[in-house]
Amino acid sequence: MLAGLRVDVDTLRGTRLGVPRLLSILDRFGVRASFFFSVGPDNMGRHLRRLLKPAFLWKMLRTNAPSLYGWSILRCGLIGQGPDIGLKAAEPIRQTLAAGHEVGLHAWDHHKWQSMDLEQPGAAAEELAMGFQRLTEIIGQPPSCSAAPAWRAPEMVVAAKSAFPFKYNSDCRGTDCFNPRLNGASPQAPQVPVTLPTYDEILGRNGISDADYNQRLLDLFRPEALNVLCIHAEVEGMAKAGLFENFLRLTRERGIGFARLDEILAAAGNLKSADLSMRSFPGRDGLMAFQGE
Repeated sequence: MLAGLRVDVDTLRGTRLGVPRLLSILDRFGVRASFFFSVGPDNMGRHLRRLLKPAFLWKMLRTNAPSLYGWSILRCGLIGQGPDIGLKAAEPIRQTLAAGHEVGLHAWDHHKWQSMDLEQPGAAAEELAMGFQRLTEIIGQPPSCSAAPAWRAPEMVVAAKSAFPFKYNSDCRGTDCFNPRLNGASPQAPQVPVTLPTYDEILGRNGISDADYNQRLLDLFRPEALNVLCIHAEVEGMAKAGLFENFLRLTRERGIGFARLDEILAAAGNLKSADLSMRSFPGRDGLMAFQGE
C-alpha cells in the first residue's frame, strides 16, 4: 500500500525546530513527503482570542495545547505583528527541497487565512500572491502546489488559485484525486485531498490517547483506496516526534509506504470531476472544504 504524506508547517518555531527533526526522521525511513510552508508573519498566538468559541476551547483542552505546541507558539503575534517566517527561517525550507521533498505553499499569514472572509473578492488572491512570491524567492523556483490552511477553501479560493502555476492543490478532504467542478469557472488544477484525520482531530475523542493513537490511525488505512495523511511540523516534528517515529515503524511492518503528493497524483490515472462544498467536521472549529459526489 502506498499512501501520500503531507506536512503542514504553520509557524516560525515549527519551521526552525520541527522541520529539521522531521527531515531527519523521514530520511532514516527513506520517506519523501510534500511540505507546505507558511512564509509570512507568524500570528498564531491570536488564535487564543477564539477561546470564547466552545468548539475551539474544547479542542485546546482535549489536546492539552500548551504542552503540545509550547507557549512560544501560543504567544506569537498576540501583541503586535508576529515574526516573519520567511525572513527568519528560510534555510530549513531550502533544506527540505534539497532533501528531495516537495515544497509547496501553505499560506502567507496562516492565522489571517483562518480568520478572514475568504469570500471577499480579491482577498484570497492577495494572500496567495504574497506567499507565492516569498516562497519563490526562498527556493529559487515557483512552487508547483499549494494546500489551504485548515482546509478553508470555498470555491472563490480554488478559482483564485488558477492564476498560479500550481500543478495540483490539496485544499480539501475527500476520497479520490479529482478535478474540481466550479460553477462557470475555467478548468482548475486537480485536487489531492487528505483522507485521514489529523492528530488534533481525534486525540481525546472516543477514548483515544497517545497509547492507542497509532493503532487507531492505522486501522483507518484502506487497501485499494486513496490514503493521504496530513501531519504538522509543530506536532509530529516536535512534542510528538517519538510517537510519529513509532508510527512509521508500524506502517513499515504492515507494508505501507509513503510518497509525495505529486507522485500519488501521477499514479491516480484518469480523474473524475467533483464539486466542492464547505461543511463542519468533528474535532474542528469552523467549516472545511470537502469533495462532493
